[in-house]
Amino acid sequence: MSEPSRTAPIQPRTLKGFRDFLPADMAPRQQMIRQIEDVFAQHGFGPVATPTLEYAEILTGKYGDEGDKLLYSFDDHGGRRVAMRYDLTVPLARLVAQHGGQLPMPFRRYHIAPVWRADKPQRGRFREFMQCDADLIGSDTAMADAEILAVGLGVLRALGVQAATLRLNHRGLLAALLGHAGVLDERAQLLALRAIDKWDKVGVDGVSRELSAIAGVTEAMVEQLMAVFALDTLDTIEAAIGAHEAIDRLRAVLSLLRAAGLGDQVQVDPRVARGLDYYTGIIYETHLTEPRVASYGAIMSGGRYDGLIGTMSKTDRPAVGISVGLDRLLAALVELDLADDENAQAAVYVTVFDTASEASAMALATRCRAAGHPTLLETDGGRLGKQLKRAAKRGCAVALVEGPDERAEGVVVVRDLRAGEQQEISSAQLETHLASLLGTERRRD
Repeated sequence: MSEPSRTAPIQPRTLKGFRDFLPADMAPRQQMIRQIEDVFAQHGFGPVATPTLEYAEILTGKYGDEGDKLLYSFDDHGGRRVAMRYDLTVPLARLVAQHGGQLPMPFRRYHIAPVWRADKPQRGRFREFMQCDADLIGSDTAMADAEILAVGLGVLRALGVQAATLRLNHRGLLAALLGHAGVLDERAQLLALRAIDKWDKVGVDGVSRELSAIAGVTEAMVEQLMAVFALDTLDTIEAAIGAHEAIDRLRAVLSLLRAAGLGDQVQVDPRVARGLDYYTGIIYETHLTEPRVASYGAIMSGGRYDGLIGTMSKTDRPAVGISVGLDRLLAALVELDLADDENAQAAVYVTVFDTASEASAMALATRCRAAGHPTLLETDGGRLGKQLKRAAKRGCAVALVEGPDERAEGVVVVRDLRAGEQQEISSAQLETHLASLLGTERRRD
């Protein structure tokens, strides 16, 4: 009788640009998401969700030629051309175009979800990554622009980020600067915006070379653009090109932010371009300024995209939003020791003294959970010393021991794993004692 054939085990591996997240990795991510969600909610934004897949025609043509090349697109089993979402903004525009009649206007939404780009992986950049977006639909005012920026700055403040600068610009101002230099052709302006968007990557010389390579753009035009891009205040820019409505809007937004005490981290930068085609009004990028993480690039960005919803609906609506790059920002915060590295699976660990104590241990864990304390119940038993070591390794703050003697006396041994101390507590007083020890209150239904 022949031996059954054996196949070689499949090699476990992940695709380049994709990652697994172990519990120690997920704990700070989830904590960060909760903090960001809290800020969004504090500003009155409600959650929505859109599918991972969209019809490809919804997404293509919205991000520019380079963006379209990074879309993960394919034919599904029904022969439909579909694509995985590249960002959360275009799917939102589709959602509003499709369901706008059911939404209160102005509409405030937030969405925290992964997106996918077939980009080249590098430090802090992955092919699958999480975006945290907040958007305000239906309002074209400086107040709406300032509110979105206040949300983003609130996120940074909640995460303890101090060394960061939000660089603010306006697509209308960029068009005015290009026009002032004589770059009037629409195609040339589009190519110039894409060249300027690479400023942080290629520097002054690289941008100058790319601008010079555009048909119809002369060396004199490039020199004039470089001179105006060196200006860093609205007053000096206005003195160079004259009055412009984009300058007025930027002044109004800055005034509102200063009134809210949020102006210190914002600066006007005429070199910010945001390469995506759908931007129309104010645009912004936020960079960390601490030298150790300055190379991470923009960790929060966005802008106004009036007109995008109108590409999918007869009713166009103005829109402005901000997006936090969770993965890139978290990687930087870890490097700066600002990320919450708490990896405890639970605050309370319930030991099992012996087989006869299993039922009482189960009941004890249920009581702790009902009181609002995340609780890990021992399931394998064994020597009490080993159980306590497991509890400490998992980051639990407290371990409970209730053997036959304790049950007979109506007490529970509460061991504080942080201080290395323990005491007997009346079983009836356990919830009150844990609330005091852990700094939490008993949950009230």
